[in-house]
Amino acid sequence: MNNRLEKEEMVGIKGNKFFVIGGLGFVGSALCSELIRRGASDVRIFDFLASPTNTCSSESDCYDDLKRIGVRIIQGDVRQKTDVGRALREGADCVFHLASYGASGKEMLQVERVEEVNINGTCHVADACLEYGIKRLVYMSTNSVVGKEIVNGNEENSTYLPMDDYHYDPYGRSKSAAEQLVLKSNGLVSQNGNTRLYTCAIRPGIIYGPGDQGCDLLPRVVSVSKLGLLKCKIVKAPNSHEAKTDWVYLDNLVHALILGSMGLVRNLGGGGGREEHDYNDPVAAGKTYFISDGCPVNTFEFTRPLLRSLDHDLPKYTLDLSYALLFGRIFWALYRTLLYPWLDHSWLPQPLILPADAYKVGVTHYFSIQKAEEELGYVPHVTPQEGMSKTISYWQERKNRELDGPTIYPWIFCLIGIPWLFGAAFLPNVGPVKPFKTISLFFYRSLRNAQIGFVIVTLVHICEAMYAWYLAKKVDPSNANGWFWQTLILATFSLRFLLRRARNKKITK
Repeated sequence: MNNRLEKEEMVGIKGNKFFVIGGLGFVGSALCSELIRRGASDVRIFDFLASPTNTCSSESDCYDDLKRIGVRIIQGDVRQKTDVGRALREGADCVFHLASYGASGKEMLQVERVEEVNINGTCHVADACLEYGIKRLVYMSTNSVVGKEIVNGNEENSTYLPMDDYHYDPYGRSKSAAEQLVLKSNGLVSQNGNTRLYTCAIRPGIIYGPGDQGCDLLPRVVSVSKLGLLKCKIVKAPNSHEAKTDWVYLDNLVHALILGSMGLVRNLGGGGGREEHDYNDPVAAGKTYFISDGCPVNTFEFTRPLLRSLDHDLPKYTLDLSYALLFGRIFWALYRTLLYPWLDHSWLPQPLILPADAYKVGVTHYFSIQKAEEELGYVPHVTPQEGMSKTISYWQERKNRELDGPTIYPWIFCLIGIPWLFGAAFLPNVGPVKPFKTISLFFYRSLRNAQIGFVIVTLVHICEAMYAWYLAKKVDPSNANGWFWQTLILATFSLRFLLRRARNKKITK
């Protein structure tokens, strides 16, 4: 790196103190590492999950890595004004507000919590910045604050939707309100009367990259495809063009966030190395910027290389958007009513699809990054091809670390079939057991044959589970217990995945 480039990327960063709200997340941990690399003197994280055993990315050891490079981590709840004030009272040169809730999946269904975190939490952050004389606030918003079908939109021709138009997207509604709150705080004088707060909002597309382990869109697509449930591509209408949307690689987004911070430094014409000018206000003050890789693409086409690399089935059929929305509303109603008390429990699976998901992948919605290029000097450093290649490597490595297994259909077959066979073979012929016995006897011809069949099936499952545990101790010791229990239930359906892993490691016996 030559001296000019090195100097440009340190502007507003080197020697400064930064606070990252939500810094233990997928984006936040990468941002903190980059700030340290660029010479920040003090980087602090405020996060609800501020412990090494309960953090967003324990598998990649992001907590330990951040502590190792000198990042200070403070635990607190952004919904509590006292927590935010206590964290920010020592002041900072710039605050990055990344904390949010409800972007996808079960989180989105907890509407009250979504609004508490995204709206009330943002209000607390802005108030604390004004109270303690912080000069810069960069808010990570989302391009979902601008709804409906949009082709190559920009910041000037894209307006907020009325709050009533968000319907099934509480996340987009809350982020819209929070973004407007942040922008209205721009230019306000702090309570000490000596400083002025400058703010801007970064609007990323769908974020992807190594380390994403949450319930965002890409991990959910991978999870659904692994279960064998990704059967259809969603299209707006038969024979219509495939919907395109913006994606942004993690490193590109981190670069944009830092440029946004640099764009809030007074007397600078921008964050991208442009010449210095004597501007009254920073170039980014009070503004919004759409950020992406600059290559809008259909979601199903974008994820195809990743799913293929993981040996997952690709969608073969198309589903009209109207039907996708119908299914989404059914899941919304089911999870918001009958299943609502258990939304926080890990055993409750994610909804297959929600209305916001259908809109996200089935309606064209992408924006120009020209404003960010011209005012901030933003250029995507990582191409979509490079970003997807790195993402594929991460997911393949993750697959090799984790317990592998079949789609959902063998699980259904075994979890229903084995109890069915037990009931037909051993339970008295009364009540609801009667039809099970009748059907089973049609195949086994006699009660004794059904009993012998159950014993044989049980022994096979036990023997295969014991062999799986023995083999896994050599091939995949960290998951040996998991292989045992999974094979005990699924037998050959599970064992064949372990045998494949053993062949790859050349330890098969």
